[in-house]
Amino acid sequence: MIDVEKLVQTAARAGMTDIHLVYGIPPKGRLDGKLVNIIPEALTDNDCEAIAAKLAGPEYQKMAVRGEQDFALQIGGERVRVNLFRQQGHVSAALRILAYIIPELGILGLPPVVNTFPTIQKGIILVTGETGSGKSTTMAAILDRINHTRQEHIITLEDPIEYIYQPDQCVINQREIGNDTESYANGLRAILREDPDVILIGEMRDAETIETALTAAQTGHLVLATLHTNSAPESVDRIIGVFPAEKQPRIRMDLSMTIQAIISQQLLVRKGGKGRVLACECMVATNAIRNLIREGKTPQMYSSMLSSANVGSITMDNSLINLAASGKIEPQTAVNAANDREYVMRKLGLIA
Repeated sequence: MIDVEKLVQTAARAGMTDIHLVYGIPPKGRLDGKLVNIIPEALTDNDCEAIAAKLAGPEYQKMAVRGEQDFALQIGGERVRVNLFRQQGHVSAALRILAYIIPELGILGLPPVVNTFPTIQKGIILVTGETGSGKSTTMAAILDRINHTRQEHIITLEDPIEYIYQPDQCVINQREIGNDTESYANGLRAILREDPDVILIGEMRDAETIETALTAAQTGHLVLATLHTNSAPESVDRIIGVFPAEKQPRIRMDLSMTIQAIISQQLLVRKGGKGRVLACECMVATNAIRNLIREGKTPQMYSSMLSSANVGSITMDNSLINLAASGKIEPQTAVNAANDREYVMRKLGLIA
């Protein structure tokens, strides 16, 4: 049988972020964004079932009934987020290797204005991007700076818990969906009775969660949350679009009053192919941005972001141009990741 502990240790030593265990192929690890073999031997059906049973323990029967199961645990000395699921009659596993140490906010390559976010007292800060773009790390770094600089109560709602915070000046409670509370919506309703100052929501998935988060922000709390969107304007549309048409004007108003900033990020292969670099869009909520949210004019947000560079806003395309111009990524990598490819190519001198 495949030793899953050795597999995780091998992947972690190689700098891999994820492990995929699928019947009929060798165990794969994600290294610098690409999937490579960890060992050459293909997994049998018995291998997959035995690994899943060992990882899930008493929870294995839940996975057998539901078809999937999420949890986090220690394997081979590493903290790992595990998702077990069935496909075509076989069980598969996706493992995310979690970092023990929360990185310092200033070393992540975020726009300079993000260093001021831990001083914000109330409102909503959104961190968005596709899966594996570093959203959890950015949120953890902001929260940990608050932990070391403010004397307040932090509550997190996560599915599952990823980074473990060591309380310094703050009191910190970390609640896991499924174990400590039934759902984000239930946990968030309860949070408002638990005297929080700062609330972290692992993901804003539904209308009830979003509405309660807006209420928390309006009543003087700082709310940090993630969305699976690829740009700041798209994040606004996603939040509004969750609600029926008759509710949308009020949600636009509430969001315009509470939003402080939206960070949208992606991780790109570093020039030379070793390691990855953070490309980051940041929309700081100016009066102009708040007006555009209220009026439903999200397409105009990009031009407003360009004109508010003096307060720290930057578009994804300009972030990509800066990374390519400074030699951190290849120009073609910037073009491939751009929203407006022609603009990026022109700025980098790839076309006249």
